Amino acid sequence: MSKPHTMSAFDDDLEKVRMSVLTLGGRVEEAILRASRALEQRDADLAAQVVRDDEIIDGLEEDINQQVVRLLALRQPQAGDLRAVIAVMKMAGELERLGDYAKNMAKRVPVLVEGPTVEGAGAALRRQARQAGQMLKDMLDAFARLDVELAQDVIARDAELDNMTNALFREFITHMMEDPRKITACLHYIFIAKNVERMGDLVTEGAEQIVFVATGAAPGARVKGLSTSGLPASPDGVARDSRGDR
Repeated sequence: MSKPHTMSAFDDDLEKVRMSVLTLGGRVEEAILRASRALEQRDADLAAQVVRDDEIIDGLEEDINQQVVRLLALRQPQAGDLRAVIAVMKMAGELERLGDYAKNMAKRVPVLVEGPTVEGAGAALRRQARQAGQMLKDMLDAFARLDVELAQDVIARDAELDNMTNALFREFITHMMEDPRKITACLHYIFIAKNVERMGDLVTEGAEQIVFVATGAAPGARVKGLSTSGLPASPDGVARDSRGDR
């Protein structure tokens, strides 16, 4: 028979789950930074470590899910309390997916190491990943304090990451047009850039959950930046658009 829901018991259990989520978030933040460093430095060994450590992230997420199941069974939360529990579980899932994107970034490093160098690509992608990592750090801080203002700031910054991704796509397409030998490498870089953009989307979804838990209302429509779907289809169009009219 389940125990009756008491405020102190529920709060204690929920706080334990929240701390587990913050631990998971720290691991994911580290994975993103290490994967981007491995990419810039063309460090296959560091990339392999990121891939191996993804099992730790998966295990932490599974542990959080089990904690949530026990919390639901023992405390039977209602209304706002239930909303908080569900948000925590969704947050854990989003963090685990962020870890998968970091792993996927790292898995491309050995392939890129064997190919031609694309000038500035690693540094540019590391800057993009650093932007996503800072958004994640701030989202976790907002989660720890239920800071609605900081969460909304994270949501607003997603447009900046979209614009960075758009610029990177144009840059890599230009590299491919100028030197066909770099096409394979640039395609990998484009996939990585798109994955980092998706990291930003997941972090933003986490920030939206924070606003919902704290206020009981959805944060409203998200402002998006430039979309890569709007890039010109023809090589000439990309060249003119990225360098200006000649």
